[in-house]
Amino acid sequence: MPIPVGSQAPDFTLKTKTDAGLADVRLSDNFGKKNTVLLFFPLAFTSVCTREMCDISNGLNAYADLGAEVIGISVDSPFAQEAWAKQEKITVKLASDLNKKTAADYGVLLPDLLGLGSVSARAAFVVDKQGVVQYSEQTPTPKDLPNFEAIKAVLARLQ
Repeated sequence: MPIPVGSQAPDFTLKTKTDAGLADVRLSDNFGKKNTVLLFFPLAFTSVCTREMCDISNGLNAYADLGAEVIGISVDSPFAQEAWAKQEKITVKLASDLNKKTAADYGVLLPDLLGLGSVSARAAFVVDKQGVVQYSEQTPTPKDLPNFEAIKAVLARLQ
C-alpha cells in the first residue's frame, strides 16, 4: 500500500546520469521551493513506461506552470535510464532506485513482476513544498497509468 496523503514524504538521495556524470537527486532539494511529482514506474524500455514518460515529457511545461518538478523513479541503473531517455527523447528527470529502498519507503515495491524480481509499482505522489504527501496513488496494475488530471488538480490547489 502506498503511503497515505498527509504523511511526511520519505526523503531520498538517488542517482541520475547527466552529461557531466552521475549526480544526486534529493527530494528535500525542493522543500521550501516547489512541489514535486514523483512517478514510480517498473522498468525502462517497456511499452507502458515509455508511453508514460514520453507523454509527461511532452507536457512538462504544464507541471512547471503549476510550480512542480517531475521526477521519474525506477529500479533501473542510471546508465540504462540515460540510454532509454536518449532513445525515446524523454526529458523528465529520471532517478535510479537500484537498491529499491525508495520504492519500499513509499510502499510501492512489488515483490515480483513477471518472474523478474522486485520492481516498483506504477505509482504517483504529489509532495508539497513542506514535504507532505498531498496525493498518493498506486495503479491497479503496472499497465494502468496514474490519474494525471487528478495530479494536476492537486497541484493547482497548492498554488
